[in-house]
Amino acid sequence: MSDQKYVDLLARSGVAGEMIGPRHADYDLRRCVWNGLIDRRPAAIVRASSSDDVSRTVAVAADAGVPLAVRGGGHSFPGHSTCDDGIVVDLALLNEVVIDETGELCRVGGGALLADLDSATQSSGRVVPAGVVSHTGVGGLTLGGGMGWNSRRFGLTIDNLQRIHVVMADGRPCIVDEHNEPDLFWAMRGGGGNFGVATQFEYRVRPFGTSAVAVLEYPAASAGEVLEDYAEHAANAPRDLTTGFSFRRDVLSLKVLWFGSPDRADSALSPFSRLAGAARSAKRLTTFWDLQTASDDAVPWGRRYYAKGGFLDRLDESTVRWLATSLSRAPTDDCDVYVIQLGGAVTDVGDDATAYTGRSAAFYWVVNGVWDDSGDDEACLEWGRETAQGLSDASIVGNYINEQSDATPDVARTSYGAATYERLVAVKQRYDPANVFRLNQNIRAQPLPG
Repeated sequence: MSDQKYVDLLARSGVAGEMIGPRHADYDLRRCVWNGLIDRRPAAIVRASSSDDVSRTVAVAADAGVPLAVRGGGHSFPGHSTCDDGIVVDLALLNEVVIDETGELCRVGGGALLADLDSATQSSGRVVPAGVVSHTGVGGLTLGGGMGWNSRRFGLTIDNLQRIHVVMADGRPCIVDEHNEPDLFWAMRGGGGNFGVATQFEYRVRPFGTSAVAVLEYPAASAGEVLEDYAEHAANAPRDLTTGFSFRRDVLSLKVLWFGSPDRADSALSPFSRLAGAARSAKRLTTFWDLQTASDDAVPWGRRYYAKGGFLDRLDESTVRWLATSLSRAPTDDCDVYVIQLGGAVTDVGDDATAYTGRSAAFYWVVNGVWDDSGDDEACLEWGRETAQGLSDASIVGNYINEQSDATPDVARTSYGAATYERLVAVKQRYDPANVFRLNQNIRAQPLPG
């Protein structure tokens, strides 16, 4: 059969959006994803122009029995937003963000990026709690849970999600919320892309207020002392204050955000500016947008990435020591461990209210291997896995499904825990028994043996 087989099938099905096969002039451009470590060649790419295009594409893939990759922002660490010899449905054109006339609800297309969302909400003094890199896809982030700088005061992204417009495994469109298909709504809030293609999300919009952001940098040699002092201050922080840090082999960069009254900003931030050890630089960011885009240049498209994350209930001396030891052996300057403070509003929602696991955690960590030369692949992957294993040994049970580069058959079960996983299996059995949506941290319709 010709290499245009699936393009022809899609065209005959009535797909209106652009269809790109291997002979198309833009094929190499459109098949690329964010992680340069991933190099796959799909048989067809559909640039969906509507939810109807998505429905038709899902139906074709299901009927043909070929892999179907769903691409929102293209940021999947293990490359789940593309595939070899299958079909990619690219949602990038479905990126409209609209705040309704009440100012309390935001409708976001499944292909929107965080930059699209933040641009629309910040211009009206509002926010939807989401992630920390502006070129991340809203859809993938949301389906995994979604955490960021506003989580301590407003909860996870899924805690502000009101409704999802979904294309099901048979191509049927469906609106999912707490009243319509409530089991599916539970599962899609943390269960990843296992159950359907989300073409639109509806979120509750929060009043942003004001913010003050301090960025402090310390030499790596003083990181142990600094982080010990930091952990004590963070443990007593109010919900209007949140913190996070990035630790590289030569520098510890700490960000502290205050969202409360402006006249209390200095008193809220100052304890962190006086941590043990001397900051080699300190600055204030003037806007939340500056903060949301501050990491973009460090993680651009085309670099090579490995990630593995986990949850900590405390930042103790042995964990800090492991961080310092591991980062001193990092194979490139850009490898880091990123840690964000949780707690606050994240803990207001019960563990069984959504499929997300990790609400009791005080911190979330993620090891990031970052490099450019394919000759460094082995060293960077080995460092990433070894560093993550040491942190995992100190972590609580459960994990954040979005930032796991190693897509092993058991990763979903170990991430969710037995009870949540079995409940997800039951939902999968009902809505996608043939496992059409399998390019994800997969939940199988039948439990794994043992």
